[in-house]
Amino acid sequence: PTIIFPTGSAAAEPSAACDQVVVGATTVLLREATRVAVRWRLLSLQTGIAIDAPADWVADDSVSASYASGRYVLALPSARQVLRFDEGDPALTVTQVTTLPELAGAIVATAYGDAQRITAQAIRFSGLAPNIQVKIPVTAAGIEAIEEATFRGISINATVSFTVPQALAVGEAVERGLRRREAAGLSVAGMAPVCTLMFGRLDDWMRAIVERDQLSVDPSALDWAGIAVVKRSVELYRERGYRTRLLGGAFRHMLHWTELMGADLILTIPYQWQVQFNASGLVPARSLGVPVDPAVVAELLAHLPDFRRAYEPDGLSVAEFDTYGATVRTLRGFIGAYHELIAAVRDVVLPSPDVRP
Repeated sequence: PTIIFPTGSAAAEPSAACDQVVVGATTVLLREATRVAVRWRLLSLQTGIAIDAPADWVADDSVSASYASGRYVLALPSARQVLRFDEGDPALTVTQVTTLPELAGAIVATAYGDAQRITAQAIRFSGLAPNIQVKIPVTAAGIEAIEEATFRGISINATVSFTVPQALAVGEAVERGLRRREAAGLSVAGMAPVCTLMFGRLDDWMRAIVERDQLSVDPSALDWAGIAVVKRSVELYRERGYRTRLLGGAFRHMLHWTELMGADLILTIPYQWQVQFNASGLVPARSLGVPVDPAVVAELLAHLPDFRRAYEPDGLSVAEFDTYGATVRTLRGFIGAYHELIAAVRDVVLPSPDVRP
């Protein structure tokens, strides 16, 4: 079956998601600011228990940075007692944490290119709670870190990923890490690597190119760019036997649901989209293995070189991942969110004296 993970931060989401078919979750930090402290509330989708983390965690850059990712955040050490996961298939009950926003802190210009720091953060985050997947960006340095983290027994979730070449590079990196681990006599049981494909962000990039370059492209074809990439990646993963599971996210329209139903794929669906899909009256059918109309793919290939780079297995080299448009746009967004968070913390810790309390 398709595995559904909820994602988001609205207070109504956990109970609503758990009432449906959700079998895993990302956890969410809800920021609460007061005049004297900044408190961080962890809301566990597994338990529904909310707790306050110590105010002094604000001094720990990794905590403030985690919120900046918007959706994927880390399980705080003080919350270990509430983060209890079911025994069984580790792919079905996971909490995802992220290295990316932290790397967008003091060294924003070079962080995503620092494999050693990414690996160090992955090691740290993986020890915070059981059954965690650590999110690592699919940059050139990220691919190196993914292999090393996998060798160290860390289940990764490759993120900032939009293209077939990125998905294949992740699959290969994980396999290298797993083989190294097996050769060293170490167990791979219980590991659950995942590679995310942000299909909606790829669609966004295609539209941005059309507007920027004043291209004439059938507008309906643009809704299929991310779907085509996911379907091709799933097919190639099956052929190559990668032990990594693909995940799709960044919903933009109904097709991202109706066209991607089937085994071998996780979908991380925001709450508002869950509500819309449930109210649609549509009955999901297995569609993941149904190819995108060749005429639509041909339209995209003919007019959008960046779609060709995303769709063809050899469309991008690993060295080109960092400069691909969708990657740069996403990194810029995450870094911007981090700085917005720092500004919010600053306004609490150092409120403006020009404004009366």
